[in-house]
Amino acid sequence: MLTVTEILRKHKVVGKFVEFFGEGTRTLALPDRATIANMAPEYGATMGFFPVDERTVEYFKGTGRSKAEIEAFEAYFRAQKMFGVPRAGEIDYTSVVRLDLSTVAPSLAGPKRPQDRIEITHLSSKFSELFSKPVAENGFNQPADKLAQVFRTDSGIDVRNGDVLIAAITSCTNTSNPGVLLAAGLLAKKAVEAGLKVAPHIKTSLAPGSRIVTEYLEKAKLLPYLEKLGFSVAAYGCTTCIGNAGDLTAELNKVITDNDLVCAAVLSGNRNFEARIHPNLKANFLASPPLVVAYAIAGNVTKDLMTEPVGLGRKGKPVFLGDIWPTSDEVYKLMKLAMDPRAFRANYAKVKDKPGKLWNDIKGSKGQVYDWPQSTYIARPPFFDGFEMQPRPLDAGVRGAKVMALFGDSITTDHISPAGSFKETTPAGRYLVENGVLKADFNSYGARRGNHEVMMRGTFANVRVKNLMLPPREDGSREEGGYTVYQADGDGKGTKMAIYDAAMKYVAAGVPTVVFAGEEYGTGSSRDWAAKGTQLLGIKAVVAKSFERIHRSNLIGMGVLPLQFKPGDSWESLGLVGDETIDVRLGAEIRPQSDATLVITKPDGTTREVPVTLRIDTAIEVDYYRHGGILPFVLRQLLAA
Repeated sequence: MLTVTEILRKHKVVGKFVEFFGEGTRTLALPDRATIANMAPEYGATMGFFPVDERTVEYFKGTGRSKAEIEAFEAYFRAQKMFGVPRAGEIDYTSVVRLDLSTVAPSLAGPKRPQDRIEITHLSSKFSELFSKPVAENGFNQPADKLAQVFRTDSGIDVRNGDVLIAAITSCTNTSNPGVLLAAGLLAKKAVEAGLKVAPHIKTSLAPGSRIVTEYLEKAKLLPYLEKLGFSVAAYGCTTCIGNAGDLTAELNKVITDNDLVCAAVLSGNRNFEARIHPNLKANFLASPPLVVAYAIAGNVTKDLMTEPVGLGRKGKPVFLGDIWPTSDEVYKLMKLAMDPRAFRANYAKVKDKPGKLWNDIKGSKGQVYDWPQSTYIARPPFFDGFEMQPRPLDAGVRGAKVMALFGDSITTDHISPAGSFKETTPAGRYLVENGVLKADFNSYGARRGNHEVMMRGTFANVRVKNLMLPPREDGSREEGGYTVYQADGDGKGTKMAIYDAAMKYVAAGVPTVVFAGEEYGTGSSRDWAAKGTQLLGIKAVVAKSFERIHRSNLIGMGVLPLQFKPGDSWESLGLVGDETIDVRLGAEIRPQSDATLVITKPDGTTREVPVTLRIDTAIEVDYYRHGGILPFVLRQLLAA
């Protein structure tokens, strides 16, 4: 999965349909195919597609589909001549990317992006290298001699850079893949039998994607061994991968922040963007479930698991990864427990036929229109405030805008709209405190996504996002967090403040704003609030070197203009510093991917005109933008009907 993600991201498949074919594809089991296909947002494609073949039919048999359903399914695809994995040369693809499966090695990805694959043999050295590298080179900009230092908490726990403080088998596709789940259970069994343990201060969890997982781990008698290492079933749903691991202890947070430590999380999820897992863990690595267990035992990512022992077992005996790693035969012998049609049918029946007493007690009823009571969890959204039947003129463009942010490459939807926890000192935290909410009850941005007051305050509030409008520190590093330089008078002298606070000042003054960025703006999951929050902050346009497909589309859906620099241009090459005034001229008629003009006015009055590409890619997107977004477009359609 990580190898394919790395290759396809380098091949630049944003907006492409990726079909997998060839002899190697034929050999992959369906759960492995699903795991790869589910990473499409990480490698940037519109979709990752595996054709239907005998392996698909085999999986349907093992997961409880009826004979009639399977026969109809197979007959349909055969009749359409779409059954079977194409061989090389059978289809004339636009572009072919080759992968020899024999070259795939055990890997992790990180510490900040899912496409940054690291073979397990190199993780220790790679972390040590990144520890002292500049942030611009994906590093942590720390002095090399600090890597070996030991820091102690108030209760006497020794903490080092590279320590694993969260280890989670999460509920993404990986956790629906029985091969790797059984491998994790087998590794846990061998580790426990060898006398290995996980340090008690490491937060461990198992969040299966289905109750079927718990059932077959119990039948295989592996769940007790996972539990002995701390991997008890915590939930069925998104947990660590979306920032819902829960907090670390106060003393661990204190020792990390007081000493600016680079500690780690290892998880089997799809995404590891900055501050997504936990705001204080700077290094986050994606790994298969058995490797998650192994690194939880090892306790630190600077330990080379290919040459050093995972830990010390009974009587201090060194235990190596090879001693506890399960064989393919051992996993295969247990697969029949995971692919049990009767178990799947019984499990689905609990939802379909017998959902439970509480569900059955709900009676159909009619009531009044919801009156939006005061709540910090849900509030009436403002997207239709000021609604009029007539949309704005197509040539409106943007006039007299100020710069809200200058970002670098790979700004993710997590940078734009984080989902995790936040502090009392943030705009969102201050809002909740003012509304009588205790810090212990803050929950997370993700849990409060029904309240726009919280979410707009969280937009661009990621603790790791870097607005390059802010001057560098004395050591050359960049300030992190959702801050900007508010330009009150256009004289080049600004005031540093939270992006939300500056945005509200601009909105109150009737001044639009724009954001500039580099490559791959909006990577990651299709967080709807990344676009909603951008619009609510009064940002009218985002100008970037390239966009991820889903976020670009979402921006248009909220009436925000995506503009792409021409090759060779960037905000750096144009010499922008953030004190400029920006106009965007669209012309009388908007056509998909036509040119627009960026007019940049310096504080001294000098101007420069720069052509950019309008990243409104389709005719329907022109309509969405003309109407101010998809919501007013649909409402006008309904009212006009």
